[in-house]
Parts: sequence; C-alpha cells; structure tokens
Amino acid sequence: MMHWFSKMDLTAALEVFAVFQWALSAFVIGITVILCNLYLVVFTSYWPITVLILTWLAFDWRTPERGGREFTCVRHWRLWKWLANYFPVKLLKTHDIPPTQNYILVCHPHGVMSHAWFSNFGTESTGFSKVFPGISAHLLTLGAFFWLPVLRDYVMSIGACSVSQSSMDFLLTHKGTGNMLIVVVGGLAECKYCLPGSTTLVLKNRNGFIRKALQHGVAIIPAYTFGENDLYNQYIFTPGGLVNCFQMWFQSKFHIYPCAFYGRGFTKNSWGLLPYAHPLTTVVGKPLPLPKIENPSEEIVAKYHALYIDALCKLFDQHKTRFGISETQKLVFI
Repeated sequence: MMHWFSKMDLTAALEVFAVFQWALSAFVIGITVILCNLYLVVFTSYWPITVLILTWLAFDWRTPERGGREFTCVRHWRLWKWLANYFPVKLLKTHDIPPTQNYILVCHPHGVMSHAWFSNFGTESTGFSKVFPGISAHLLTLGAFFWLPVLRDYVMSIGACSVSQSSMDFLLTHKGTGNMLIVVVGGLAECKYCLPGSTTLVLKNRNGFIRKALQHGVAIIPAYTFGENDLYNQYIFTPGGLVNCFQMWFQSKFHIYPCAFYGRGFTKNSWGLLPYAHPLTTVVGKPLPLPKIENPSEEIVAKYHALYIDALCKLFDQHKTRFGISETQKLVFI
C-alpha cells in the first residue's frame, strides 16, 4: 500500500514539473542563450562561436515562414503526456475532417498560457494524429519566438510556425493538402478577460483569418476549450488607478495586456503561478467552407466573419451545459 501511494506522489510530481517547465521554458531558454553568448563575447576568446550562431540565424531566418522544422519525436515526448494529465486535457472531434483539403482551425479562448491548445495541437499527448488521421497540425505563433537561436528550434520542433501572412500563404500553397493551421485569434490581448466563468472573446475586429481563408478557398473550423479561463485568477486593479493606467498604456503600445494572474503553488492549497488542475476539453466543430476569392471586399469578409461567429456560438451553446456552464450564458464578443 505504501508503494502505491509513493507511485501516485511521483506521478503528481512529474505532472507538476511538466506544467512548471512549460510555463517557464521559453523564458529560461531565451535568457540562457543571451547570457551565454554575452559571456563568450565579453569574457572569453570564443566569440567566433557567437558569430557562427548569428550567421546561421541569418541564413535560417525565414524557416519559420517556410513550414518550420518539425521533429515528430518531440511531439511524442512523455513530458507532454504528464502535462496533459495534470488538468487533464481532452480533445473532442464533432465532425470528420478529411485530409484532402487544408483548414484554418480557429481557437478560443486564448487563456493566460494556452495550455489546451499546446497540448492538443502541439503534441501527441491527446492523440491528435489518431483523432485527425492524415492531418498535419501547424501552430501559428508570434514571430518573436523565432528571434533567438535554440529557442526558435525548440518552438519549431513541435510544428509551430510564424503567424505572419507569408507563413500562412506558404503552408496553404506549398505543403500539399491535409494541413491544419492553428490560430488563436484573441491573442495576448484576450488575457485581460481570462477570468473564471468568463466567456468574453476578442473577435469582433479580428477578421484577418477570414480574409486569408477566402484568398485560398479553405474551410474554417471553430474550436472552443471549456475550462481554459478557469485555470488562473486575476487581481483586478482599481480602474483609473496608477497600475491600471500602466496596464492600459502597455496594451496600447505593445498589444499585450500585462495581467496580474495567479494560481496554485507546488502543493494543492498553496498560492503560486501554477494553473489550477481543472479539466480542459477542446471541442472542434464542423468545417465552414469558404469560396476562393483572391481579393475579397470588406463586405464579403464581414459576411463570412458573421457566419463564423454564428457557427462558433452554435458550437458553444450545444456543448456548454456538459461543462457546468448555464443554459442562459452566452459568448460575448468585443
């Protein structure tokens, strides 16, 4: 009996470690790369190593916009299974997605850390390749993740690419069929509304994905993760106060809302920056086919944007009561 409890404790510790390293990996890798190269240049005679690294970076600069450099073995790491089991994360497909076409899968909400989107589409921890046979997932993320050596390779290894227009054009025209571009349209601006029980989405003026889908004639798939906004709490500062004014200024300049979020610590009843172990279920809806229009007008884009919002609302309303959301609660778009 004591051995059984020890095994459970070890599993829980591994799951916490997986979440902790995921939350800090980009920061730790980035800082380590910068400090190591500064040390080589300033304090040693090995500065040519840094020159070689920067030369390779310049040569390889456009790779994130040319399909990336995925390593399938990284997507299958056991580490990601521990990460998904911490919550746990589940992936639910409602309709068949044939690999004879390309798709843009639009994810909601962003959440503070986008744990569900990473687990479901950046790894095989929830069985993506079995749920969507023949489909290749390409997470599209900020170009800043590809500015530093090592970090960029780590991010690309899971199939991630730049979210730039040229990157999307390449994936939809030079990679054949069966490609699924994963876009979290709310972005970091949506973090402001990532509160327990919140169903507010930053979508009203986000229509670039509609334009791109029309230009290539690909279907758009709505997806919603139930539970993503329940992983952290936020400290809400007094509107108009000094800290709140700084938050608003920072958002206006950098399009990122610096929210003061918090969750649990390394033990269940402690305070910290780990997410709460709350179940996450990503429901993937029915593909919405779009015609191919190389230069869609604003009216055409608005028309299909409205159709997409309607499809997303139907998906949310159809499944919300299964995940503890009241029948009367609706999605709110800003």
